[in-house]
Amino acid sequence: MNHEEERISSVLLKYQDALNASSTEAVMSLYASDGVFMPQHFPSSVGSDAVRHAYNAVFQAIELTVSFTIAEVIQVAPDWAIARTNSAGTVKVHATGETSIEANQELFVFKKDQGAWQIARYCFSTTNPPRS
Repeated sequence: MNHEEERISSVLLKYQDALNASSTEAVMSLYASDGVFMPQHFPSSVGSDAVRHAYNAVFQAIELTVSFTIAEVIQVAPDWAIARTNSAGTVKVHATGETSIEANQELFVFKKDQGAWQIARYCFSTTNPPRS
């Protein structure tokens, strides 16, 4: 990895920590102001207000304990990069107290703004088998 790709990897680990802390503020500090969050089974959230609202809803509903494995980080232009990760751990549903296995694959698009890499687009899908 080059220096910029290492910096992006650092952002990915901060994102992992923000998820595990259920911290919308920590997540938002990593997103671009025009960022887009595309969670599985939900419409895209576009822009800071919508992304903040979506993460608040996520953290009100569930608690994550996950670890990210960085599969690749590729800088595609001076101010743009993509990253692919896998995550695994557990998810606790606040409404029921039920805990289950969590496993996803993620795709991030990063853009550099004023020297800082930020999440411009983020989507994920589960790698768990369908529930019966």
